[in-house]
Parts: sequence; structure tokens; C-alpha cells
Amino acid sequence: MHCENLSVDHIDDHENNVVTASFTVSKAALASVERRVWQLCQQLAARLPFHGWHHVSFVRDKAVHFAARNGSDAGVVAAAALVHDLNYMVRRNSLAVAGRDLRMDILVESGVSPAVARRIDEIVDEAEITNRRRDISLEAQALSDADTLFKALPVTPVVLAHRYLDENGVSLRDLATKIVGEQRGIHDDGYYFYDEEAAATYSRWALANLELWQCIVEALDDPTVEELLDAVDSAAS
Repeated sequence: MHCENLSVDHIDDHENNVVTASFTVSKAALASVERRVWQLCQQLAARLPFHGWHHVSFVRDKAVHFAARNGSDAGVVAAAALVHDLNYMVRRNSLAVAGRDLRMDILVESGVSPAVARRIDEIVDEAEITNRRRDISLEAQALSDADTLFKALPVTPVVLAHRYLDENGVSLRDLATKIVGEQRGIHDDGYYFYDEEAAATYSRWALANLELWQCIVEALDDPTVEELLDAVDSAAS
């Protein structure tokens, strides 16, 4: 599916229904950002089995929805969602900061003012799971909830987890330890989701996902399980 005008259409829908929404990023600039990111996702598709366009577009759509609910700047949120994972195009298994130069280039070349581009970059940093706090900005909350929902989807560990391993060159133990270490405290402290509707709707999924990954961490400490996985790997190679 081609990407042009998808985000603009989504924002139009929210603009008609949420009078508090504001749009610091022009629709033309947003369409340009989207087109550039979509093109990169197509060019690098083989390197991005997890963080490809399917992830970016999902996060963008949900982030705009959450922005409409919390009254934050939907254009800024959409732009931030589109560029939030560019670091994986620069260096595998990296933090958001690794994509800063590429992120800024795409935003400014698309017509986003340098000041707004810097703010979008800050939002991406705020929303990153390793940086999240209870009191992040409303725009970062919308982006965070969308990205967190993708992580918490019941289908993600079944359909997409192995793609994350391949994309980032990490082991199952690495991924399980990362998920539990980064997400369990946020969940237990009560701000896994910032949006009340998202928390009410998806918290059961989030808890089940965290429990699954905790069980994986524990299972990998069993030598017999480790032997099983080694045998599976050997058979597949």
C-alpha cells in the first residue's frame, strides 16, 4: 500500500471532531515526512523486519488517535511517530538518539521549521521506553502509548518477536531480559499507558505480555530448555 496522504486523512478526521487539536506541522510538510520515511522503509525493508513500515504506520495511526484524545498537537505527534524509529535505519539495536541526524534532516528538508523539528526530536526521546517518566509531555504520552500498544499486542510475541531478533542480532534471552527490565517497573508504577481508555482496554494484554516474557527469562535458566533451543537452532541451520 502506498503511504501518501494516509496521515493527513487521519488528522482531518480528528480535526473535525476535536476542537482542541492544533497543527504546528503543515499538512504538506507532514506528507513529505511520511513519503520520505515510507521510501526509506521500502529501501531498507530487508533490514527492518520488525521496525518497518507496518510498525511505523501502526504507531502513527494510534498516536494521532491518542493525541486527539488528550488535546495535544496532532501534527507534531504524527511527525514524531513517523520518525521515532529512524535509529534502526542507522544502527541496529540502538537507542533513538542514534537516529537524530537523519531525523532532523528529514524533518527540516520536508519543511518543518528547525525549532519544531528540535521539539519533535525531544518528544521522541521523551517517549523512548528507557527515558519515560510519569510526567512527560502530552505529545510524548500519545507517542508512547501508541508504541507501547504495539509492544503489548498479543500477536507481537507470536508473529513479530523473531523478526526483532533477526533485525537486531540479539538472542531470545537478551530480548526477554530487555523487555522485563525496561517495562516491568513502568507497569508496576502505574503509567504503562498514560491514556485512561488505553489503560482500561489494553492493560490485560500488557500484563499477559510481561508475564510471558518473565516466564521466558525463567525458562531459559533451565539447562534442558537451553538444550532444546540449541537443538532447534541446529536443525534449522
